[in-house]
Amino acid sequence: MLLEAFRLALHSMSRNMMRSFLTMLGIVIGVGAVIAMVTVGNGTRQRVTGEISKLGTNLLFVSPGNPERRSTLAPRTFDVRDVDAIRDQIPGIAAVAPFGQVSGTAIREGNSRTVSVIGSTNDFFTTMNWQLASGRNFLESEERSGRSVCIIGGTVQKVLFGDTIPDGDRIRVNRISCEVIGTLVSKGKAIDGQDQDNMVLIPFRMFQRRIAGSTDVSLITVSAKDGATGPVKTALEDLFKERRKIRETGDRDFEVTDLSQILGIVSMTTVILTGLLSSIAAVSLLVGGIGIMNIMLVSVTERTREIGVRLAIGATERQVLTQFLVEAIVLCLIGGLIGMIIGLVLAYTAVSLMSVPFVVDPSIVLIAFGFSALIGVIFGYFPARRAARMNPIDALRYE
Repeated sequence: MLLEAFRLALHSMSRNMMRSFLTMLGIVIGVGAVIAMVTVGNGTRQRVTGEISKLGTNLLFVSPGNPERRSTLAPRTFDVRDVDAIRDQIPGIAAVAPFGQVSGTAIREGNSRTVSVIGSTNDFFTTMNWQLASGRNFLESEERSGRSVCIIGGTVQKVLFGDTIPDGDRIRVNRISCEVIGTLVSKGKAIDGQDQDNMVLIPFRMFQRRIAGSTDVSLITVSAKDGATGPVKTALEDLFKERRKIRETGDRDFEVTDLSQILGIVSMTTVILTGLLSSIAAVSLLVGGIGIMNIMLVSVTERTREIGVRLAIGATERQVLTQFLVEAIVLCLIGGLIGMIIGLVLAYTAVSLMSVPFVVDPSIVLIAFGFSALIGVIFGYFPARRAARMNPIDALRYE
């Protein structure tokens, strides 16, 4: 009986191809939008978490200022004694490095580029998870004296040296001549699209003396040992309260940020946004279902005499109900299949343009497809029941 109902459904659809397509359009849009939204959301979340994870989940930032601070006075900055205090007094530290950054211009033989000039120490490689592609780290004497040496990122190397690997060559950073002693392994673009390889790393002492012109430390990066992130964060907060003479309930003028917390917040935000957009897209499935019911009611009216003939020659109410219900389900399933293909194509196009991974969740695809069949059952039942309950005599008299 089901095969016969399926055959009749296909025959009925083939007689009104354009109307059938327009009927299933709501289902196509709904299923396609849900799959595209979820796939793009999954890819974005994987890209964001991947970029943050590259820095390591054991990373903490200590920065001056606090969003909850009530005072309007400018927060005090740090100095190298704060960095030494962290290194000497807090257990569970893998590395700690001061961090300073300004925008500058790197120049060599007529080639120039605007770059990020970063001042730090060798511990910067550990805390920020950078690796050398060639050359060497800073010598202790170079860090102590602030000698004019630098390590450059991949983008700066390509612009100033082409395919040549610099080895002792000199470049100018703003008006300062410095020797290139190494290059960094490329990291590509960050989450915000900024080129992470467009940087020149110099000793922190050189940065203070010749670039920033002050002894302030604007940011301290701390890498905790595995499993020690929580205790290290607490110890950092206690240390700076003590060094800055802040009471337990006092107004803190510094902030300790845990990267794993940022990772959790970003992941949760992405999941919520994806769910919200998918819910909005799912509304079109309901609209599509209403369209299915409307067209099926019209179809039942148009085929009243056909229904009357079937009932008169012996068809049961159940057979008529099954015929129209199967027709509604087939319409929704074909619409769901087309929507699934369109959704995946749209998602692939979007993630390619956004440079994020193409992450398909099979369960979401199956749920969206199954939901389209459920829409057919729910919204196709009423027209099918109306057809099944017709009086054969009245149906045969219908003009």
